[in-house]
Amino acid sequence: MHFDAIVVGGSYAGLSAAIHIARARRAVCVIDSGSPRNRFADASHGFFGQDGAEPLAMIAGAKTQVEAYPGVRMIKGEVTDVSGADGEFEVTLAGAETLTGRKLVLAFGIADILPDVPGLAERWGSSVLHCPYCHGYEHGGGKLGVLWTAPLSAHQAALIADWGATTLYLNGNAVPDTEARAILDGRGVAIESAPILGVQGAGEALSSLQLEDGREVAIDALFLAPRSKLNSPIAERLGCTLDDGPFGPVVRTDAGKLTSVPGVYAAGDIARVPHNASWAAADGVTAGISLHQSLVFAPLAAEAAR
Repeated sequence: MHFDAIVVGGSYAGLSAAIHIARARRAVCVIDSGSPRNRFADASHGFFGQDGAEPLAMIAGAKTQVEAYPGVRMIKGEVTDVSGADGEFEVTLAGAETLTGRKLVLAFGIADILPDVPGLAERWGSSVLHCPYCHGYEHGGGKLGVLWTAPLSAHQAALIADWGATTLYLNGNAVPDTEARAILDGRGVAIESAPILGVQGAGEALSSLQLEDGREVAIDALFLAPRSKLNSPIAERLGCTLDDGPFGPVVRTDAGKLTSVPGVYAAGDIARVPHNASWAAADGVTAGISLHQSLVFAPLAAEAAR
């Protein structure tokens, strides 16, 4: 079947794009590997009408709603290659099945690259966290920490002080400059320079950090801004322009989420900084509507130009 649009990625951004394309009575295929970035979190907070809902349940419900529209095909799988140009893209899946579509939406997401600190990965999404707006309230009033990963960590620590007493753990990195220290001092943020040997706590909970100098400090939640990588190389293969974001590569898009390649849109975490489930969904809406409008108006413009 030839689709009007093929969406690569079926989480918040991809499904939001797909449902708007489907509601425009266009044929759309969603290909998803089943590994959304926020699968490690117990709940999604701050999402309109879904505060506290379990992320995988939210995605499953959205898939059911998208699949209810005629002309929608949902595939669980991985895209291995994409070729072609605007109006005639060919998408190859693992297993060699090929699909064709007039337009593409890239919403395959990113993966977090966590610092190499023992015990960190096991607690990611529970007591080791990224976004204070998503998870800070649940740990409010506790002993909070920010693990230094980049100069922006000082900015993160200054923000998180609104949720509780905060310490910036430099983990052996250089002390922040005078300007950053003044901000941290003004926000009451303590600074700890010693390297961290590991994090400890029962199960996925966090109770203490073990420092290289032998000290063990109590903590309830640790925030960090990890490096990230794109989950797929297909944006690069298509020739989409990538920018160096503060934490990893970002696919460049215009206000309508169109990339530098005609007919290819990008939405969600791969195409924006900062990241948030609500922003990802909003980006998907923008991409889906922009894509549909291009299906309507681009042929008219081409005909008028003849």
